[in-house]
Amino acid sequence: MKKTLLYSLFALCIASTTLTSCEDMFGNFLDKQPSNELTGEEVFSDWNMMVQFHYDTYNFLRHGACRIKDSWLDAATDLAQTSYASGGVRTTFNIGNYYGSDGESELTETWEHFYRGIRKCNMIITRIDEVPKEPSLSETQYIQDKLNYTSEARFLRVWFYWELFLRYGPIPLVTEVLDPDGDLLSNYINRPTVKEYVVDFLLKELKECETGLLDYENAWNSSRAGRIGQPMARALYSRIMLYMASPRFSSESGITWKQAADAAKSFIDDYGVNFNLFTVNDAEGNALGVEAYTNALLRTAYQGSNKEVIFYRNDLVIKWDDIKNDTPVGEGGNGGLCPSQNLVDMYDMADGSSPFAQYDATGAPVYSNNVGTPAINTASGYNDANPWANRDPRLAATVLYNGVEWGNGTINVVLGQRDNPIGNANATPTGYYVRKYIPETILSANHSQTAYRLWTIIRYAEILLNYAEALNEAEGPSQEVYDMLDQVRHRAGISGNVANRTDLTSSRDNMRNFIHKERTVEFAFEEHRAWDVRRWNVAVETLSRPIYGVNVSADGTVTRKVAQNRVFEEKMYFYPIPEGEVWKTDIENNPGW
Repeated sequence: MKKTLLYSLFALCIASTTLTSCEDMFGNFLDKQPSNELTGEEVFSDWNMMVQFHYDTYNFLRHGACRIKDSWLDAATDLAQTSYASGGVRTTFNIGNYYGSDGESELTETWEHFYRGIRKCNMIITRIDEVPKEPSLSETQYIQDKLNYTSEARFLRVWFYWELFLRYGPIPLVTEVLDPDGDLLSNYINRPTVKEYVVDFLLKELKECETGLLDYENAWNSSRAGRIGQPMARALYSRIMLYMASPRFSSESGITWKQAADAAKSFIDDYGVNFNLFTVNDAEGNALGVEAYTNALLRTAYQGSNKEVIFYRNDLVIKWDDIKNDTPVGEGGNGGLCPSQNLVDMYDMADGSSPFAQYDATGAPVYSNNVGTPAINTASGYNDANPWANRDPRLAATVLYNGVEWGNGTINVVLGQRDNPIGNANATPTGYYVRKYIPETILSANHSQTAYRLWTIIRYAEILLNYAEALNEAEGPSQEVYDMLDQVRHRAGISGNVANRTDLTSSRDNMRNFIHKERTVEFAFEEHRAWDVRRWNVAVETLSRPIYGVNVSADGTVTRKVAQNRVFEEKMYFYPIPEGEVWKTDIENNPGW
C-alpha cells in the first residue's frame, strides 16, 4: 500500500504568511506533533495524533489584515484604496486584472487553500472510526469526542465550501479523500446548481452537525478557546440563509426572506442569552461608542469579556511590524488601507439623522457630479466644510481624519505636512487613514508595545442586522426592525431612534437602502462589503464607481476629489476559476472568463 505523506501539521498550515501556529491561535488545548513527515497510517493509528491533525485544520481559517499582498479585500471595494503601489488589490482588482500575480493569494490560491482544508476534513469524517481509542478515555468520552471532532470537521468543511462559493459560485462538492499527489479534481468537473450546492448540501450539513458540536458552556470555556461550538453553526446558517434570500440567489435557491428572518430569529431566541453587543459607558451611563466599537473587534470572551464575537480566528499578540503597513506615514508607517470619502459619506450624524438627502441601494448617498458631491440634508446640520463634526462615533473609531489626535501626534494631511509629505509615495491618496483593527497601544514607547488582535468572522451585531434586513424585506418596516437597528446604533453612541426617521419608515425601499448603509459602516473592513454588494445585485454600480477622497488646504478648507477610478464588469461577480484547474480538468469556467 502506498504511504502518502500528509500535508502535515506544519507544512499544511499553508500558503499564507498570516497563519500562525494552532497553539498561538487557539490556546493550550492544541499540542502539535513536531513533524512534517506524517503518513496517513501514522495519523490514523494513534488517537492523539489524529486529534492534533484535526485541530490543525483550524489553520485554514484566514485572517483578513493585509492578506492580499499587503492589502485588504475591502480595498477592492468602494470603502478604501491602498496607498502603496505594490498592494495586491491595487494592481489586480482595482484595474480589472483578475489574473494578476499580485492578487494570487485571493484570486487563485484560495482555490487550492480551501480544497486542501476540505481534504483534511474529509479524512477526519471518513477515517475517525478506524482510529484506536486512547486508553485513558472512557467509552462515553470516546464516543462524545468522536461526535465532536466529526461535527467540527463538517462545520469547517461547510465554511471552506462557502468561502469558495462566494468567489467561484457552485463548484464540485468533494466528500471523499482525494490523492494529494494527483490532480485533486480530475474526476470532478460537473458543477452543481446553487440549490444543490448551498441548500441541499451546505445548509443541510450545518443543521445536521450543530447538535454534535460542543455546547456553549463547553465551547466557550477558556481551555477550549476557539473550538467550534453550536452557536457558530446557527450563526453561519443565518448568514447563508440571508444570502440565499437575496436578489442574486433567491430564484435559484428557493429561499425566502421570511425563512432568512426566521433563521436569524432562531439564533436570537436560542443563543441570544449568551451573546450581546460589547458596550462601554461613562460614569453617567452614556454610551462611549468609539471605545465600545473598537474593543468589539479587538477583544474576545477570554481577553476582555467580549460576548459579541461568535466565530473568529485567533492569532498571536501583534507588534509594530504587524501594523506598520496600515499606519499613517507621519507615524512611520506605510499608509496602507486608506478609507474613502465614499465610506465617510455613509455615516449618519450623531443624533441619528442623515447628512445627505438621498441614498441608493448600494447604501451610498446619490452623487450629483463627477467629484462625488451628494445633496445635503440641511436639517441634519451637516456642513461639507467640516464633514467630520457631530458624526456617528463609528466614523471616529474606523477612520483617521485631519486633526484627530492619534498615536504620537495629530493627523495632518495638508500637503507637505506630517501625514502628507511631498515626495512620499505612500501618503494617503484619499485624505484618510484607517483606525479600525489597528491597536493604538502598540505605538507607545517608540512602537515597542504589543497588543491582541483576532479576526472576527461572525459577531452578534451581524445576527441583529441579518434579522432587520430579512424582516424588512419580508414584511416591510416595523418596530421589530427598528429595535434591531437601534441596538447596533445606540451601542455606537447614536442618540436618535430609527422609528423617528419618517424618511425611512415610510417605505420598504427607503429602509432597505438604509439597512444596506448600516451594514456597510458597521462591518467596514471586516470583508462583508465585497459579498454584500454582489448578493444585492449592485456590484457593478458600487465597484465601478470612482473612489472619492478629500484635499485639506493649509487654511482648513476641505475639497472633494476623485482619488481613483475603478473597473468592475458583470463577469466579475465571480472570479475566474484558476487557469491551471481549467487546463487539468476541463471544468466549465465562470461566465465571461
